[in-house]
Amino acid sequence: METENLKSHASTTSENLSLKTRDKLRIAYIDEPPFYWTGENNTVKGSDIELAEVVLRALGVTSIEYQHTTFEELLPGVQAGRWDMNVPIFITPERTNDVAFSIPVWALGDGFVVHRGNPKGLVSYETVIKRGDARLGVIPGQVEFGAAKKAGMSDNQLVIFNNQPDAVAALLAGDIDAFAATAVGNRAIVEHNRGLEAVSFENVGDGKVPFGGLSFSKTNHDLLQSVNAQLRKYLGSADHRTRMAKYGITKTEIDSVVANKGTG
Repeated sequence: METENLKSHASTTSENLSLKTRDKLRIAYIDEPPFYWTGENNTVKGSDIELAEVVLRALGVTSIEYQHTTFEELLPGVQAGRWDMNVPIFITPERTNDVAFSIPVWALGDGFVVHRGNPKGLVSYETVIKRGDARLGVIPGQVEFGAAKKAGMSDNQLVIFNNQPDAVAALLAGDIDAFAATAVGNRAIVEHNRGLEAVSFENVGDGKVPFGGLSFSKTNHDLLQSVNAQLRKYLGSADHRTRMAKYGITKTEIDSVVANKGTG
């Protein structure tokens, strides 16, 4: 993946010093619009890409190298030091055993992408279970996979994919009846695939919408603290909200993390 140079005129701050004057960082990402994806000419785009760039630029980082990877390699890769940080993903107790997360940067609910008109009436994990002939596409390790299993879905109703593009292609081909992902991400999918429809629903369990954050090796304490300090300044600002709105991320996904940005 090509390196994108980010010029900064920011003066040296205490946060810069905690980065130990490093001017280059490596970020791993996967293809999940509108949060992060590979665009034309191998440029890396997305709401979370912009967020990371703004924060790191303010810390004095002048060059970012993007590493395209798979979801299953995100945590092992940052643990092993193959890159410095990951794009935001959901924060779960299991994942916090392996990596250190930043303070939350968004809160996202779940949903399905289905064929337009939703012919099988799939509006929750439970409705997939009740409809025995329905097949749901999921990506192992993502929270939607765990939510489907927790709801009691059998393996013969789950179809496993390595990434979002493969799952969407299977849905378009009629190989599955729905794909489970974030409601925001699903809205981005249907914008480019008019034969599909996005269905949002409340999360199972306690009904709380889960938070997501950047993740780091637990040994990279200085970088984590520097990023957190800058996130507390930036989240909820006019610039932040304007940038996120371009990707369909609104106050619904932002306000709860702004209210909690003093913690973590």
